[in-house]
Amino acid sequence: MRAGERFAGQTVIVTGAAHGFGRAIAHAFAWEGAAVWACDVNTEGLGETARLAHHDGLTVQTRAVDVGDSAAVSAFVAEAVGETGRIDVLVNNAGGVRGQVGRPVEEISPADWHSIFAVNVDGAFFFAQAAAPHMKERRHGRIVNISSGAGLGISLTGIQAYASAKAAQIGLTRQLAHELGAWGITVNNVAPGFVRSNPTTERQWQSYGEEGQRKLVEGIALKRLGTPEDIANAVLFFASEGAGWITGQVLSVDGGR
Repeated sequence: MRAGERFAGQTVIVTGAAHGFGRAIAHAFAWEGAAVWACDVNTEGLGETARLAHHDGLTVQTRAVDVGDSAAVSAFVAEAVGETGRIDVLVNNAGGVRGQVGRPVEEISPADWHSIFAVNVDGAFFFAQAAAPHMKERRHGRIVNISSGAGLGISLTGIQAYASAKAAQIGLTRQLAHELGAWGITVNNVAPGFVRSNPTTERQWQSYGEEGQRKLVEGIALKRLGTPEDIANAVLFFASEGAGWITGQVLSVDGGR
């Protein structure tokens, strides 16, 4: 099928769409004909996502939503379904380290620990919880969660909550895949490698210095860093009809480690 048609008539929700992966994923689905509803707490970044889409002749609906607020999540999903009559794809991309840096475990406050879980795990759960009834009604749906290589190993930043939250999100993916499979709903996970996709990863990259940057790239089989578009391509695959008999899986998109 030609570009611009693969997701025509479908409604796609993308969280964390103010920049980086989320923006690339939202634009990719819009290019493929989907009605895209994107959210984030970063309203300035969301506005840029919408403006860039408009520049390309595309439309992306944007709303400010805190994914850790279950009531706000439910209202956003209800609005999207109310406007389009359906939800076909949910991409739980919102996440990150919320400005934290690696510190000794004894220095981590409960608030710091829980804030990372709220955006990386609670948000994915709340959105899946809100979207599932609509997908069940149509006996079809795709949920794609964005985790990290940190969820499969360790965090390069040394942030304990981030590695733990991404591992928990992968567990949630597998559990929901078995729970929702009877309704034709697949639930899969994309685990990106290191990508310079937002201010946080850019600061991380600069902190390595020239030698650390060289070692990181040399440790990748393809000898290059990934791009947000590399991650978007993996998400579109999991959302496609071609992935209809794939569920509960984690796809590492990291250039080969």
